Amino acid sequence: MRSLVDPGHPKIAVARQCELLGLPRSTYYYEPQGETLENLTLMRLIDEKYTETPFFGSRRITVWLRELGHAVNRKRVQRLMRTMRLEVIYPKPDLSKSHPEHKVYPYLLRGVSPRQPNHVWATDITYIPLTGGFLYLVAILDWYSRAVLAWELSNSLEGSFCVATLERALERFGRPEIFNSDQGAQFTSPKFTSVLLDRDVKISMDGRGRALDNIYVERLWRTVKYEDVYLKDYTTGLETYRGLDSYFKFYNNERPHQSLDYRTPACVYHASGTTRKAC
Repeated sequence: MRSLVDPGHPKIAVARQCELLGLPRSTYYYEPQGETLENLTLMRLIDEKYTETPFFGSRRITVWLRELGHAVNRKRVQRLMRTMRLEVIYPKPDLSKSHPEHKVYPYLLRGVSPRQPNHVWATDITYIPLTGGFLYLVAILDWYSRAVLAWELSNSLEGSFCVATLERALERFGRPEIFNSDQGAQFTSPKFTSVLLDRDVKISMDGRGRALDNIYVERLWRTVKYEDVYLKDYTTGLETYRGLDSYFKFYNNERPHQSLDYRTPACVYHASGTTRKAC
């Protein structure tokens, strides 16, 4: 599909060609990130270990990598984890800093159980390893049904791909009562929060260093990586996009969830107001 885009077309801009083809611009412009092959190997290992044991911090991961025979120090592991946007799960002060000029909103979901679709939406970004590079994946999840409402890939953490994903979810599914994210600059930026505020959506943000405040999205990342990303070992951005597009359709429409009484997310999302047997 990428080969169908003509960057030299005299009348149709690349952005419009991507739109007509249903191809995200971030995928079209994807270039492998500028890390060494050794660092990419370490990042793949770190990602798999973090997905398995998200309570392992940089010290434990450094020890684990050394046991595997990799000559690494903690400083290097910390830098790679920052690049991958990974935070160890336990309360800790001053782990990372959001943009100093961006407003941070309080966490509104302590003790809250979602009662229906569109009560609570949540979002996050995760690292996707490729052969020779990596991408970032953002997704928006409905807490009640676990349905993935929108997602996007990007080759950088520049926030526009998060805004585009949010706008697409709102256009397709209406608006939630509460929208939850972490305190990353992509989600605290006025461009992102204004989209929510303009629709009277209450904004909630995880406490510093508390990834479990967004536990449903953390579980989604674990599922996506074990059931798709690690099995497929994607090579290119376009291959990754096509693979994830197929997986998320399966996840929403065919994969039963134990926590949903073995119904699918799409069934639960669209069955609001009907009997449970309708699924």
